[in-house]
Amino acid sequence: MHETFFIHTFIYLAGAVIMVPIARYFKLGSVLGYLLAGMLIGPSFLELVGEESQDVMHFAEFGVVMMLFVIGLELEPLRLWRLRRRILGLGGAQLISTTLLGFVIAYYIGYSWQVALTIGIIISMSSTAIVLQILDEKGWNKTMAGRSSFAVLLFQDMGIIPVLAVLPLLSGNGRTTTAEETTLLGHLPGWGQTLAVIGAVVVIVVAGKYLLYPVFRIMARTRLREMFTAISLLLVVGIAILMHVVGLSPALGAFLGGVLLANSEYRHELESAIDPFKGLLLGLFFMTVGSTIDFGLIMEQPGRITALVLSIIVLKAIVLFVLGKIFHLRNAQNAIFSLGLAQIGEFAFVLLNFSLAEGIISNEINSLMMATVAISMAFTPLIMLLNEKLVLPRLCAVSTDDKDGDYNDVENEENPIIIAGYGHFGNTVGRFLQAHNVPVTVLDYDSDNVDFLRRVGLKVYFGDATRHDLLEIAGANKAEILIIAIGDKEKRMMLIDTVKRHFPHLYMLVRARDRDEAYNQMNAGMMHIYRENLDTSLRLGVDALKILGHKRHEAVRAAKTFFIHDEKTLKYLSSIRNDEEYIVAVREKMQELDILMKADREEFSSEFRTKT
Repeated sequence: MHETFFIHTFIYLAGAVIMVPIARYFKLGSVLGYLLAGMLIGPSFLELVGEESQDVMHFAEFGVVMMLFVIGLELEPLRLWRLRRRILGLGGAQLISTTLLGFVIAYYIGYSWQVALTIGIIISMSSTAIVLQILDEKGWNKTMAGRSSFAVLLFQDMGIIPVLAVLPLLSGNGRTTTAEETTLLGHLPGWGQTLAVIGAVVVIVVAGKYLLYPVFRIMARTRLREMFTAISLLLVVGIAILMHVVGLSPALGAFLGGVLLANSEYRHELESAIDPFKGLLLGLFFMTVGSTIDFGLIMEQPGRITALVLSIIVLKAIVLFVLGKIFHLRNAQNAIFSLGLAQIGEFAFVLLNFSLAEGIISNEINSLMMATVAISMAFTPLIMLLNEKLVLPRLCAVSTDDKDGDYNDVENEENPIIIAGYGHFGNTVGRFLQAHNVPVTVLDYDSDNVDFLRRVGLKVYFGDATRHDLLEIAGANKAEILIIAIGDKEKRMMLIDTVKRHFPHLYMLVRARDRDEAYNQMNAGMMHIYRENLDTSLRLGVDALKILGHKRHEAVRAAKTFFIHDEKTLKYLSSIRNDEEYIVAVREKMQELDILMKADREEFSSEFRTKT
């Protein structure tokens, strides 16, 4: 058993490692790469994996839960409230209109009204995993199309519960059971289940507001990344279990948990801790979808399945395009929105199995729809690629500047400056920039300092800035400047190396404690180095000269001359490696400084006598 597990793990990982880079090289996107890998290793081709793909899919669906949690972290409650018109209006209209249209067509073809309504509900669902992944890869998640797509997908997740409650009523076999019987609370009466659902939501809200912050603070003080990763996974898994117990969608519960932590100082660290697991599980999910495509059935009924897939995609695209027009989406944005959501989603697999078990649909319909769902999902990356290459250039460039009453106030965490380290040094720089209306994103790894600054009212996030994934989440790809104000000099050098490798476009303004560290930073290629004691020392020297009776202008001018010479000297001395040569060079520069300062004083005295 253990050998089989490792072999299957190796097969899935090998398929991903081989096919995803190939797909990305040909600019097909990672989603299509995962799907192709699944098809390749599946029963229809190499037969490296078989029926266990269904079990793997149930495990991999947890990646969708994690994705919704991360999305919730990006969406503060106030922003979610601003999306209400899109979620309820656009999302509700899509679900109802697509279901009714699918019902009418299926009923006209000859299916019973129960089967027709079930098919209508199934095809109304879209793939949260595929759509959001593609939107993120293309950079369209902040556009009006991306926001509208998210609103529709979120409403579909919210609609899962009433859908599962309605389907058993269509079976016609006299059963009085409901979807809630599949949960641990199925024995409760209706009012008891309702209270349980409300109680679960209240638990998440209360725990998110009062319990999780102290726990995160304790984990942060350990300064062990694996502990923060563990508490992050524990949180998501715990929410998923609680939602499953009461019969709600785990993805919806995870999204709610993420929204409650969107204002947390630990938001970026949570996101970076979960992101690798989310990516792997989503990739595994796409691969299992590819492996479940029944190419034998497709070869038996190619015309029927092709017509069915194309009809559904066209039908949904038309409905979505009309709704997009009603909700004032521009043509280019509407093309992304309508074609992106035109497939049938992963939740259709659950609905089909549930409908088959309830006796609503036959085995033939189930097999046919299973193949249709998988193919429609596999076609989505290709459709989006063709849309990007052929359709969008003819309409207009994709713009992220679309304005809408719901979104004018939505702020993106893509500030031009990131400050790493917010002690006394970074705090001073940050307050100065913010006083000039320059927005900054602040990261600090001292949980106590972060907690204090948040209580003061400053928006500071907890996280280790030396992690490139955290920097990416904090907006390093879009930022222009990174101010490195971390107190630990070893961490500063680690961060410099990380930025040079992953974000070479960033201007780095670096704090240095002393000359030795400044030498190391210069040898690392830094051009903007700020020794934290230099300016203060010179200011103190100026005050000392004034107390001794020197003119203020003379003292300030002398400090400026000293500063310029010292900066030039620093660059020269940083290139010397031999200790003896360094000592000789330092002595030469000290003599040079004495001569320069003497000449500057004489020049100042001559100018002063001329003026008087």
